[in-house]
Amino acid sequence: MSGLVVPPGQGRKLVTKAQDVTFKVTAADGSAASIFEVVVPPGFDVGAHTHSHSQEFFYVLEGELELFAFEPTERTEDTWHGWESPEGARATRAVAGSCMFVPPGCPHAFRNPTGKPARMLFQSSPSPEHERYFEEIVEIFAAGRSVDSDAVERMRERYDVQQITPLRFTPPVPHPRVPEQPVPTTAGRSAA
Repeated sequence: MSGLVVPPGQGRKLVTKAQDVTFKVTAADGSAASIFEVVVPPGFDVGAHTHSHSQEFFYVLEGELELFAFEPTERTEDTWHGWESPEGARATRAVAGSCMFVPPGCPHAFRNPTGKPARMLFQSSPSPEHERYFEEIVEIFAAGRSVDSDAVERMRERYDVQQITPLRFTPPVPHPRVPEQPVPTTAGRSAA
């Protein structure tokens, strides 16, 4: 019997408009959990959601993410950003070394509210559900200029994702660089 060693930068990579996902350990490797390295770009918000029977683990490797994993006192359909638990917990700004465990049935989400990409290790069990989810979302995103929201909803139903608030990806708009203006001078006059 042998284990598996995956060097940095290695693994099957899927790239979408919203995330880069590298498969590190999968069901094909004999694992009961799927493990991915995910690059989360600025402006990506996965939206609050639950899983009936899957559990997940997130570990921030680089950058910052906003995370939450609790049942709020009140669910809202538009955004989870202001949600609060009965105990007073709110979303947490998570830096490198922070982690989040999500048991089945627990509402949770992550987003990158910063101007820089974040990188996380993401584990989902049982495998291979999330592997198939990522494979299919790449196909949906690649199918055309706009995302087929009905196809996304059908895919979520197949892979145990109950979406509560919308997934959003609004990359920050770079500020246009203002050209430097020359300092006016008056001919023949000294500045002194």
